Amino acid sequence: MKSFRTLKTALRALRRNVTRAVLTTLGIVIGVAAVIAMMEIGNGSSIAIQRTIASMGANNVLVMPGTAASGGVTYGAGSVMTLTPQDGDAIQKECPAVGSVAVVVRARTQVVYGNRNWVPMYIYGTTPSFLQVRDWTEMEEGESFSEQDVRNSSKVCLVGQTIVRELFGGQSPVGKEIRVQNVAFKVIGILQMKGANMMGMDQDDIVLAPWTTIKYRVVGSSASTVNQSSSTAASSTQVNTLSQIYPNTQQNLYPVPSATEQADVPQPIRFANVDQILVAARTGDQILSAIQQIGVLLRERHHLRVTDPDDFNIRDMTEITKTMSSTTALMTKLLMCVAMISLVVGGVGIMNIMLVSVTERTREIGLRMAVGAEPGDILRQFLTEAVVLCLLGGAMGIALGRGSSHIVSSVLHWPTAASVGAIVAAVIVSASVGVIFGFYPAWKASRLDPIEALRYE
Repeated sequence: MKSFRTLKTALRALRRNVTRAVLTTLGIVIGVAAVIAMMEIGNGSSIAIQRTIASMGANNVLVMPGTAASGGVTYGAGSVMTLTPQDGDAIQKECPAVGSVAVVVRARTQVVYGNRNWVPMYIYGTTPSFLQVRDWTEMEEGESFSEQDVRNSSKVCLVGQTIVRELFGGQSPVGKEIRVQNVAFKVIGILQMKGANMMGMDQDDIVLAPWTTIKYRVVGSSASTVNQSSSTAASSTQVNTLSQIYPNTQQNLYPVPSATEQADVPQPIRFANVDQILVAARTGDQILSAIQQIGVLLRERHHLRVTDPDDFNIRDMTEITKTMSSTTALMTKLLMCVAMISLVVGGVGIMNIMLVSVTERTREIGLRMAVGAEPGDILRQFLTEAVVLCLLGGAMGIALGRGSSHIVSSVLHWPTAASVGAIVAAVIVSASVGVIFGFYPAWKASRLDPIEALRYE
């Protein structure tokens, strides 16, 4: 009840001079509006930068086959066939930190259309989820291939903007056919332009097709990094010289095993392997968790003992992600510091006006003390006035800040994102400013001598 009377008295005192009260809160209004607008613009910029990083592959995890070795000589990463499409399916189903998974079969060969030819930087046999992993969900034209195309080894493909320019002269290739290793692929979609990646490589110089088609119709084995089309002529001329000498006889260089021998010594069963598995974590913060989950799962699937080394390699782009994240965090903090200066200036303005108010109302303070008001009552009254001014200014500042960020987003097309935390912080800071900067004037008023206050003219 006493607090309600104090609030009512403070509001009555503020209504005596509305203009001065409004001008007093103007500093808080501008400060809070600056905090809200800067935080929303900063959050929007951070989200936009994170999307850009994700589109460049920084949130991806790359799983590569292991390294083969013989006689102390290692043959480099990817020299053994240890990854299968089933590994990709298991990663998608059993790793909670993983968002999307795509298996990849690489090729490096010539692509021909009419009298033009080009050797793309990337020829990937993959699944439709590759576009989700690489944040390539929107098509420039046409549509993506489906899981049914993967199962049927359909001869369809998607092409990047560089392929459109080099092979088709900038005209739409949708519905036309290109030849890859003399296999005709129908172009069913055009990928949106991505530009260069973080290493300067052209991401638009790409052809995507179902991995089964690339695996079984184009390369037939694990892809190398050289131009496979350059070795086609040489490999096609190799024939069995023994058959050339004896064309009418069937020569077996090795004895044919009997049924019993085949049962005792079965031949190893061939399995479909892939060159790499591309994984996208659900969020950037879950990359390390995804790596750990993938490592444990693949070791279990590949039946590796505790003492056995991994037969796969996992690579990520966490260094680039950390650098970009630290940069955006620094920018947001800098904007926050600039906006906080406005709040401090507004608080100083409130202190100044409250000191003036104490001086003007000295006789009123003396009269209240003369009729029984305690120093604590005077302290609470002036402190309540300061807090009410700051809260009113904070409310108007929140509305102004939200409106400003909306105008910036609509007119300048800058990315913005609403920040509930910034709004809550603005209210808390407004009340804190009222208490901190209003305490000294209120304390000074409560320390006045009633007799001296009544004599004040």
